[in-house]
Order: sequence, then structure tokens, then C-alpha cells
Amino acid sequence: MNPANPVNPLTVDALIEAVLAGEHGPLPHRLVATSVFWMHHGTRLAGGDTTYLNQYVLVRLGGSFGGCAFEAGEIAPAICHGSSGAPLDVLLREGPRPLRIAALDAYLSEARPHRVAAGAGDAESVTLPTGTPELRAKARDAAIAGLLDIEEGAKVGLIGVVNPLVAAIRERGGTPLPCDFNLKATQWGDPVTTDMHEVLESAEAVVATGMTLSNGSFDTVLERCRSRGIPLIVYAQTGSAVARAFLGSGVTALSAEPFPFSQFSAEETALYRYRTVGRA
Repeated sequence: MNPANPVNPLTVDALIEAVLAGEHGPLPHRLVATSVFWMHHGTRLAGGDTTYLNQYVLVRLGGSFGGCAFEAGEIAPAICHGSSGAPLDVLLREGPRPLRIAALDAYLSEARPHRVAAGAGDAESVTLPTGTPELRAKARDAAIAGLLDIEEGAKVGLIGVVNPLVAAIRERGGTPLPCDFNLKATQWGDPVTTDMHEVLESAEAVVATGMTLSNGSFDTVLERCRSRGIPLIVYAQTGSAVARAFLGSGVTALSAEPFPFSQFSAEETALYRYRTVGRA
């Protein structure tokens, strides 16, 4: 198999197996995860009543970072001691799922950084402006919503809810169908369902967070959108290079935001938008 032209995977586990076999670059057992980080932070945007609590595990490989969000209590900080300096294949095979995703993201990011893809014309670099969290979040979510090509009133499934993105979808004429395990309602009182399958059956397009990679629901979202022939747009801090591997095999567009994420800086940072030809 030529690493420069790997076969598009159909599932996350299939992608991991292909990476372990060297189909996407160097064999992972020859690589070392220099550092593993555990991070926890909270955010409440001005004017909102929701405090977002986020936990991340990050893997440093060479000149790249891989990141994955996880649910509270799923991974303890002690994972940094046990995983830093480990061979990458060990993390890919034996780590808890969020660590496996972070390691996979680091590997794929190192094999082809998003900035390199942008330089080759395969991705569009979007600069998020210097400023407040609210300004930067609005710019980020407008960039994500800009990947939607929908008719007025189209139902847009939102798997993983952030309030500025709900507003951005409405501004593009869409009707959001919000779904999240941790929220009951949006900032404007829209009910948020926990039934992902209901949303996937009725949506005309789906926008999903990279957190679906962490909780194991990504394969389901991918397969259902593929079988129904509807656009799937992924906005990913978690696993941005992992989601990129599925462009053309279910993912039709991607907003990829590699570490350091926008909420960790007040300065200009970049996200990268990918589109498949003629879709989303």
C-alpha cells in the first residue's frame, strides 16, 4: 500500500489498523509519544447561561499534537506519567479510547500537517481574529456554518451543541436539530434531544463535533449519513486529522482546528476548512 495514497477507511478501527500496518506513513512502533497532557477547563461566554466544562488528553509526536476531548472522570491525570515516552503503537492498541484517538490524531497530523494541506491547495486556512472569547467563538462558528450549502429552512442536525453554532446555522437559513448528552436546552430555549438516531433520520444535513470520535458514535453518524446520501460536516478540535481521513467516505466537509485550540489564545490562530468536490 502506498502511504501517499491510502484507501479511504469506513470505520475508526479500520483506520487505526491501517496506520498500525504502515499504510499512512511510518510504522508506529518506531515512533515515540514524547509527551502526554491532561487538561481541564471551563468556559461561560458573555450573555450565555451555560458553562462548558471540557477535558482533553493531548499527545505530542515530533512537531505535531493530537487532541481528544473526553467525559469528566473518564481519564485521570496520572495517564501522563504512564504514557509519556511510550511507543506510539502501544497507545494506539492499549490506551483508553480518547488516548487512542489523540495518538491517532498526532500520527496523522505529523504525517501531513494541516498547514501543508493548505499550502498544497487541499484546505483553506481561515484566520480567527485577535480578541475576546465571544468574538473568536463567533468567527469560528461562522467559518463552520460557512461549509453548509443548504436551502432555506433545511433541517440541520447538530450532534454536539455550542450556542454560537446554533445561531450561525440559523443565520444561513437552516433549522437546527440540536442533540447533546450534556445540555437540556440551547441559549434560546430550544430543546436539546439526547436521541442521536432521531436526528440522523430527519436531518437534511448533519454537523457533528469531533467529540463523536471520543465517545464512539462517529462510525454511526458516518454510516447513516453515507447511507442516506446527506452531507456530513465535522467540526473538530478533537481528532481533526482523524476526521480528515474520512473525507470522501462519508465526511463531505471539515473544519479542522489543531492544537492550540482557539479558546487557549487571544491572538490570531488558524483553522482549516476542507471540502469534497461538489458536496457541502
